[in-house]
Amino acid sequence: MEHLQGLIAAPFTPMYPDGSLHLNLIPRYYRLLKANGITGAFICGSTGEGVSMTAREKMAVAEAWADAARGDASFRVMTLLGGTCLTECMELARHAETIGLYGVSFTAPFYFKPADVDMLAQACIAIAEAVPEMPFYYYHIPVLTGVDFPMIELLKKVDGKLPNFSGIKYTHEDFMDFLSCLHFKGGKYDMLWGRDENMLPAWSLGAKAAVGSTFNYAAPLYHRLIDAFQKGDLEGAQQLQQQSIDMIRLLGKYGGIATGKSYMRRIGLDCGGFRLPVKNMSEAQWAAFQRDVDALGFDSFQSLETAQKWV
Repeated sequence: MEHLQGLIAAPFTPMYPDGSLHLNLIPRYYRLLKANGITGAFICGSTGEGVSMTAREKMAVAEAWADAARGDASFRVMTLLGGTCLTECMELARHAETIGLYGVSFTAPFYFKPADVDMLAQACIAIAEAVPEMPFYYYHIPVLTGVDFPMIELLKKVDGKLPNFSGIKYTHEDFMDFLSCLHFKGGKYDMLWGRDENMLPAWSLGAKAAVGSTFNYAAPLYHRLIDAFQKGDLEGAQQLQQQSIDMIRLLGKYGGIATGKSYMRRIGLDCGGFRLPVKNMSEAQWAAFQRDVDALGFDSFQSLETAQKWV
């Protein structure tokens, strides 16, 4: 079972001002990620507004990423299938397999929630069995789904029953549970860390790969953090994590998740706005945001569209 490595971006879905998909931007987006040492893309997730797209739109986005990365075996693309309609998730999974994506992911149903971890495991098994040759990841993000079972219990439920269950994208702060998952069956499952603002403590526990939205526009910052940690420079790594936190705090200051697209606009890859009901930044706020970003020294660690060295 393959364990992924390094930084995996959670791309924004590019959109025109009217909210329609801007798929022609995705090849350039792929090249930006490659130039910044990103090893894969987790598309149509929270950052990618998968829950705000139709099934047909999600297929179109997946096809654009598959085409952009075709022939690049070192760049893994997986797509979030959704969570509320299992039949649609199965259809999207088969489509992802047909177009040649690396893997698929599924998050907990968040309307009719599973009553216990056994029911969640049954849902995972039903979908993963539709594409038995593809890596399948569960996406644990209880702050949005409201489903907060210990993931060590999910691993116990699926172990031995689902050969293509590769691991978990873990977007939560329960380090006790995360470490138990890392150690389960001698590290059998791939645990992808999903909280950019506390990546350093996850690395100290043994994480080797992370999926994050801020990797889209500030990948060099995290490469430097990893390098400092690996060299034993804990103080330097802590300072870099604090820079990450200061950057991420601006998301909350300017309205939330849509602020990430403003960071993309800042680096020159304008992905448009978020769809309703997410609130986008006003032009007046954009001017203030620019000043705050300058104060961070953002230009010293932002992602660039040309190949670069980070350390």
